[in-house]
Amino acid sequence: MEDKNSVKKKYIKKIKELKRHNELYYSKDKPSITDKEYDELKKNILELEKKFTFLKHKYSPSKNIGFKPSKIFLKKKHKVPMLSLSNVFDQEDLLNFEKKIKNYLDFNSNQSFEYSVEPKIDGISASLTYNNGKLILGLSRGDGYEGEVITENLKTISEIPKNVSHQDFPAEIEIRGEVYIKKNDFEDIKEKFANPRNAASGSLRQKDPAETKKIPLKFVAYTFGFFENNEFIKQSDFLKSLKKWGFKTSKHNKIISNTTDLIKNHQNIEKKRYELEYDVDGLVYKINDLKLQRRLGFVGNAPRWAAAHKFSAASSFSKILNIEIQVGRTGALTPVAKVEPVNIGGVVVSNATLHNEEEINKKDIRIGDVVNIERAGDVIPHVISVDLSKRGSKVEKYKFPEKCPSCGSKVEKEFNKQTKKYDAVKRCPSDGFSCEKIAIEKIKHFVSKDALNIDGLGKKVVENFWENSFIRYPQDIFKLDFSKIENLEGWGSQSAANLKYSIDKSKNISLNRFIFALGIRHIGQENARLIAKHLQKKDNFVKIDKNYDFNSFLNIDGIGEIQISSIKKFFSIKENLSIVKELSNYLIIKNEIANNKGKLKNLSFMITGKLNNMSRAEVKSIIEKNSGKILSSVSKKLNYLIIGDKPTTKKVNQAKELDVKIVNQKELFNLLN
Repeated sequence: MEDKNSVKKKYIKKIKELKRHNELYYSKDKPSITDKEYDELKKNILELEKKFTFLKHKYSPSKNIGFKPSKIFLKKKHKVPMLSLSNVFDQEDLLNFEKKIKNYLDFNSNQSFEYSVEPKIDGISASLTYNNGKLILGLSRGDGYEGEVITENLKTISEIPKNVSHQDFPAEIEIRGEVYIKKNDFEDIKEKFANPRNAASGSLRQKDPAETKKIPLKFVAYTFGFFENNEFIKQSDFLKSLKKWGFKTSKHNKIISNTTDLIKNHQNIEKKRYELEYDVDGLVYKINDLKLQRRLGFVGNAPRWAAAHKFSAASSFSKILNIEIQVGRTGALTPVAKVEPVNIGGVVVSNATLHNEEEINKKDIRIGDVVNIERAGDVIPHVISVDLSKRGSKVEKYKFPEKCPSCGSKVEKEFNKQTKKYDAVKRCPSDGFSCEKIAIEKIKHFVSKDALNIDGLGKKVVENFWENSFIRYPQDIFKLDFSKIENLEGWGSQSAANLKYSIDKSKNISLNRFIFALGIRHIGQENARLIAKHLQKKDNFVKIDKNYDFNSFLNIDGIGEIQISSIKKFFSIKENLSIVKELSNYLIIKNEIANNKGKLKNLSFMITGKLNNMSRAEVKSIIEKNSGKILSSVSKKLNYLIIGDKPTTKKVNQAKELDVKIVNQKELFNLLN
C-alpha cells in the first residue's frame, strides 16, 4: 500500500500537469494534448481524491466544475468597421503615402499636412461603447467588421473607466484603444506565455473574467469609432479630451507637420524603442484634420488618411540547407530557402522566401551559402544577400523546375501587355482544383479571416483534413463528418463541436465576401466589392457561365481587362461552375443592398477632364455616397458625363450622339445642393 507522502506527491504532480494544460489551452490557445488525454488526466485526479479523502487542492477539477470555458463567444458587428492600416517602411514609402493623399485631395505638391503621431503598441485592439457615460459594450477587433463581446473581461482593466461623469462627454461614443502588458509585468508571467501580446490575447479570451483579472492588463486609448455629434476639429483635440475624461493616452503622442520631421522622430523613437515600457513595432501617422479625414475616407480595408510606419527590420546570418518550391493559390511557384534555425528579433526563423527565379540568379543564391536574412514586422523573412567570403566549394547552383512540383504541368511566365515584358514569376497553369497544392491553398483562402472566417479551421487543420481525405473542394467543408473528426489525434467532442458551430455560423455571408472567398485571380477585396455592387443579387453571380457577356463588367469603374480576363477564365472551367452552384446551396449569400437614400439614386456618371480643387477619386466617392453609380465608358446606360478642363473630345462626342447629359463640376454639385 502506498504511503501518504508518495500519494500526495503523485496527486500534486497531476494537479500541476492539469494546471499547465489549462494554461496552454485557455491562455495560449495551444493545447499540447488531445481532449481524450485531458479528460483522462481529470479522471485520474478525481479517482485519487475519491480513494484518498485527505487529498484537496484549489485547482482540483472537483472544485472547478464546468471551469473549461467554451471557445464560442457572442459576436457583434462594429457600428464603424475597425480596419487595418497600410504600412510604410522607409522614406520613399512615406513620401508616396503623402503624395497619394495630395492627389486624392487635388492639393499641390507644396501643401503640407499636420500629422497626429502615436506609438503603434504591439497589443490587442478593443472598442468600448459608452451610453450616457456608462460602459455598456466591449468588443475585440475580430475580423474588423464583427468582434467578440468581451465586456466583462475589459471591465477588469483598471485603466478603463466604467463610468464617465464629465459634462462634455458624448451621449453615445465608441472609444478605441490597445490592450497590452507592460514589459516588467510580463517578467512575472513569462513562463506561461510566449510574449506580452500573446498573454494579452489569451487573457481577453477567457470566459471567466476572474481569470482575466489575474493578468496585469493595461489600456491606452487612441481614437473613436462611432461618435454622436462629433464637433472636434482635430485628432489631437480629441486625444486631449480623452485624457480629460479619464482615459490613458500615450505620453509619446506628438503633432508633426512635415515628412522630414516625421522621419527624424521615427529614427529617434526607434533608438529608444527598447527603453519604452511596452512593445512597439512602429509609429502611426494620422492626418490631424478630422474634416480632411472624412474627405479622404477609406480604400479597400484601410483609411487613406493613416499609415503605420514600421521600425526597421531585424536581420541575421544563416546557412541555406535546401531550396524548396511552394505553389500558391494563384499557381505562383515561390522558392523558399530552408535555413539553419536562427533567432531574428525574438522569432526563430527556419524559412526565408527567395521570391522568384530571377531573384535567385541576380543574387547568385546557392544551396550551402551563408546568407543575410531580414525580417520586418509581419513581413515574411527574406534573403537580402550572400556572404561570398563564406562560400564553400560544395555549394550547389539551384535549377528552377520547368514543371509544377505538385501536378507536373509545364510552368509558364505570363506576358504583361502594359510593360511588354514577361512576368518574373513562373506559374502552374491550373486555374481549378486539379493541382493538389493550388487546391489546398484555395481552400485555405476560402476559410481565411477576410473570406468565410471559420474559426478553428486554420492552415494546419486544412492540410490535416486534406491528408485524411475529408476535403477536396470548398463545399466539402459543409459535409464534414464530425464523428470522424473528434477521433483524430488532437481532437475531441468539444473541439469538434466548436468547429461545427464556426462552420454553421460562416454560412451567412455577404455577396462581396463570397466572391472574394472563391480566390479568383486578380479579384481582391476591393474588386469583389465592386463586382458585388454591380451585380447586386446572388443569382446574378451564380448564373455566370462561359456564355456570359463579360464585357458588361467594363462598365464597372475600377475593373479592367486583366480582371475580366481572369473572371472569364475562372468561369470557363466546369469544375468551378459546379463549385459556385453547390456552394450557393449551402450558403446564405446576402444580396448587395444598394444605397437608395442619396440624391443621385438610379443615376450613372462618368468623368472626363481635370476637375477644379478635387481629384476624380474624391468626386467618385461623393457620387457613390449619394447613391450614384460610376461607369467607365460612355454608353446608353450613362446619365451624366461630367466634364472638367481639357475633356476627351471622343467621349464628349459619344455623349452627344447618345443624348447623354453633359454637366460641369458646378452643375454636379447643384444636383447635390
